Amino acid sequence: MTAPLAVRELVMAYDGPPVIEGLDLEVPAGSFTVVVGPNGCGKSTLLRALARTLRPRAGEVLLDGEPVARLRGKEVARRVALLPQSPVAPEAITVGDLVARGRFPHQGLLRQWSEADAAAVDSALAATETAELRERLVSSLSGGQRQRVWLAMALAQDTDILLLDEPTTYLDIAHQYEMLTLCSRLHREGRTLVAVLHDLNQAARFATHLVVMREGAVAAQGSPAEIITAELVESVFGLPARIIPDPVTGTPLVVPAV
Repeated sequence: MTAPLAVRELVMAYDGPPVIEGLDLEVPAGSFTVVVGPNGCGKSTLLRALARTLRPRAGEVLLDGEPVARLRGKEVARRVALLPQSPVAPEAITVGDLVARGRFPHQGLLRQWSEADAAAVDSALAATETAELRERLVSSLSGGQRQRVWLAMALAQDTDILLLDEPTTYLDIAHQYEMLTLCSRLHREGRTLVAVLHDLNQAARFATHLVVMREGAVAAQGSPAEIITAELVESVFGLPARIIPDPVTGTPLVVPAV
């Protein structure tokens, strides 16, 4: 089966030397793939490449086997949705209007707002439990509510692939697990998810496929149970640790040995 997203010989850079150089990676179809690694290792840069918001210096990103560079922006947006890190809403916009913007890729000169668009917005609000916030200003919401609303906008795009760049940033621990539980449910309903996370234990609990990055390269990948070891944690993160089963889920739990 063709991987829904893949990169080949990817080189990513900003103004200086490459952040990612010669990276090959495939996202398994139907997976909840989580990318982890130390600060500055290229996690968010990789996600921006997958979302086509940052052009590679070399190499290519493949969407269902096709180079995304050859696809139109709206075509990519009908197949891949992105929840960026720390998104900013326009002034004085309501939740309903913001989520409706997720339908932009499906519209054009010959296709304006339709019942299908309205149904997609309603479904996205229901999935994120934000329907009761529809008339509220986004600026009036709490951090947890705002993050669910931004996720609703991404869901309104009605894509099979969802990219999430640090979706738990600025959330307290209860809202972090609420967001990740919601993402896990979306995965079980059939979407392929790719998320960047900082917390290795959260990644181990929710990921079906884990990608560990170090210095712009893949240090390890596979199921959390297969790849998370004390040796890996120390070599990648510089943290001596013990790995024990999570008492709730049985997934690997990293306990610092310091």
